[in-house]
Amino acid sequence: MTEDDFLKTMDGDAPPSEWSLPLQALWWDGKGDWEKAHSCAQDASDSDGSWVHAYLHRVEGDLGNAGYWYRRAGKPAHSGALQQEWREIVGHLLAQS
Repeated sequence: MTEDDFLKTMDGDAPPSEWSLPLQALWWDGKGDWEKAHSCAQDASDSDGSWVHAYLHRVEGDLGNAGYWYRRAGKPAHSGALQQEWREIVGHLLAQS
């Protein structure tokens, strides 16, 4: 799936259930539902889930908590625009699927 294909799915009411939880979390974030996005990220126990969790706490403005999750993900804290990081993570996750 390409990023454009991913973006086209956002016209729907929910992400496909077969997607990974981190990818579902970014879908919900893209729809503006931080709570559902955070719930998906919390349920993901791998490094990708931790990366998305870090990003979501950045969105929230909780940089201390974001730092914790970046460390758990083994990723450096992102300092660029939120949209840039969102696209970077989406691209990474799509490349794995």
